[in-house]
This record gives sequence, C-alpha cells and structure tokens, in this order.
Amino acid sequence: MKLSRSWRGRAAATIVAAPSGSENPVTQPIILQISIFSPMNYPVPVARHKHGSIVNGPGQTVQQNRIFAIAPMMDWTDRHCRVFHRLLSSRALLYTEMITAKAILHGDRQKLLGYSAQEHPVALQLGGSDVDELAQAARIGADWGYDEINLNVGCPSPRVQNGQFGAALMATPELVRDCVSAMRQAVDIPVTVKCRIGIDDQDEQTALDDFVGAVAEGGCRRFIVHARKAWLEGLSPKENREVPPLNWNRVYRLKQDFPDLEIVLNGGVLSVEASESHLDHVDGVMLGRAAYQNPYLLTAVDSVFFDSPGPPASRDDILKRFIAYAEIRCAKGVRLHQMTRHILGLYQGEPGARAFRRHLSIKAVKPGAGVEVLHGALALMEETRGAHAALVA
Repeated sequence: MKLSRSWRGRAAATIVAAPSGSENPVTQPIILQISIFSPMNYPVPVARHKHGSIVNGPGQTVQQNRIFAIAPMMDWTDRHCRVFHRLLSSRALLYTEMITAKAILHGDRQKLLGYSAQEHPVALQLGGSDVDELAQAARIGADWGYDEINLNVGCPSPRVQNGQFGAALMATPELVRDCVSAMRQAVDIPVTVKCRIGIDDQDEQTALDDFVGAVAEGGCRRFIVHARKAWLEGLSPKENREVPPLNWNRVYRLKQDFPDLEIVLNGGVLSVEASESHLDHVDGVMLGRAAYQNPYLLTAVDSVFFDSPGPPASRDDILKRFIAYAEIRCAKGVRLHQMTRHILGLYQGEPGARAFRRHLSIKAVKPGAGVEVLHGALALMEETRGAHAALVA
C-alpha cells in the first residue's frame, strides 16, 4: 500500500525547548528557540540553501533538512569521531553508532549516550524490534538532547540478525511501522528509518514500495536508503557493502513514487562533489566510509552544499583544534588512542601521510600517552612539508 499523496503540511508557530549541552541532560539549562513546523512536521529554522533545503546555524539544537549526512558506522562513529567530523564540517548531520534499545535501558547511559555539545546536529541510531523498548529508548535519547532518532533497518550482520533487528526487519514492515509509531508518540523530534532497497530474494521493485508505504503509515517522513540489497545469508557485512550491485535508480524511483517523503540516498557515494548529482533525484545524500578513510574531503561540504564563504580550514588547523579537544578528554581519563584512531586519514594523499599514521599508531597506544604525541605529529608534518618544498624547488 502506498502513502496517500493528498497530505499537505501547514505552518504553525511553536517554541522548541532542548538541552543546550549533553554531559548531563538533567542539569543542563534549557534554551528556548522560535521555529516553524515544516511540511514534514519537524521543527526547523527558516534559512535555506541553494538546493532549497532548510539549514541550521552552528550549535542550534533544532533540525535541518538532511541534505548531507555522515553515515552511522559500527566501531567508528563514536563521540570522538563525530567531534573530528564536526571540525571538518559545521553543517553535516552526524550519526551515532547503532546502539540497541536494550543497552540504553539497562546499560551505562553516560558511556553509551554521552556526547559533546559541538556535535549538533547529531542523530541517535537505535537497534531493536520491541515496540515498547524502542519507545522508551527513543524518549531517553530525546531527553539527552539528540536531534533525531533513527531506526536501523539496514544492518545485515549475523549479530544483529540474531537479535531480530537490522535488515531482517525489512521482511516485517508492519512491525517496523508499529515501532516507528510508538517512538513518534514518545518524542517530539524526528523519527527516521535507514534501510536497504530489499533483502535476499525480495523483488526490490515492489518490496521497497510496500515497506516504505507501510512504515510511512506509522509517521516516518524520512527514509535513508542504502542502494543495495542485503543478503542475510552467504555474505559477510563487508561483502554486503560491496558485492550486491548498486542501484541508485531504484532510490530515485522511490522518491518519484513518494514525493511527499524525504528520501536520502546512501551507498557508493565517494566524494562531496559526486553527491551533488544525486540531488536532482532525491532530497539528500549520506556519505559512509569515504568520509572515514579520507576525512578531509568533508571540508568541501559547507561550501558545496551550504554556500559557506571562505576557504576551508587547513589540515594543520583542524589538527590543532582536535588537539585542544583531546587535551580536555585526556584530562577526563580518555585514552589518547581512543581518539587518534579516527584521524589517521587526515593527511591522506599528502607528503608525509604514512609517517603521520605510523607516528600515531605507535605512540598514541602507549600507556600514559598524551597530547604531546599529537604535537609531535603536527611538527612531523610541518617538517615533512618543508623538506618536500625544498626538494621540488
């Protein structure tokens, strides 16, 4: 069943209250911000960029239209990675790693949900299939100040399948609909879904429309679609990112079939510039591993997508700002390696990049390692650059 195209949004004034910080959502002061409701019924400010999408100013806690996002990646997009990515782009929407609803209900919430206020806008991705647990976890996430709750319906790993969630949920769209409906009733922030174009032997032409139509009935207005099928048996998670053929056209057609929904394309997008071509067909683009392996490409996001003036920060400047962040976290007992593992690709393609990676890989893991290791890495790159300039002069 397809979503009715007769729905029309209406503007209405509202006041949105959100925690201004995140280390302790109970004690943080509250910021009141005037917004209007968009046709998707999400609170948004009213500035727009050249593609017609709504944008935030830095540090705002309300939602922007997701024109460019960095994908949630297990074991990668933790809070330190997200701060690093925020230094590269002030506009991209960031996502947590997937966190199960059960973990949030029963685990160490500070460890699982803690983040830095500078990460906004940032979305919490949940994993699970129990309606009540997901609703409770979503409410907790909203109380912690996250800007969006996203349900993972795309991960094909055996560990996730054993928990009866992730991509396996594409076989039960009515259950996903009920989960989304319960989460939306529990929170006042957007609830979105990340999925594949299909699983296993599903006919991706009809199954995806049926899935999206059913879940949209639960109130989901935004779908992030990885443009590959997921094979739940026979392929590893890594192979599921590479072996099933990309089908961007299928995602384009999904937007044509559901013009009132926001459709964000994920999968096989390797650069910020390449992302622009997709915007003729869908509402947004999500970049995955390319953003992790060659992170400096993210410095193009603000100018390409949001017309931000001026040149991007240099790699050295970004490293200096990350050093300031790392110094604060080290003082709180965070091991340096937990942070530096995310910045190994900062100088990708530059003279001295291998030496930079080797320096951090060897020295940051040592007991008691501090920001002097990062200062040493910066000095190494400055020295390498000087030697390279002298060589080519």
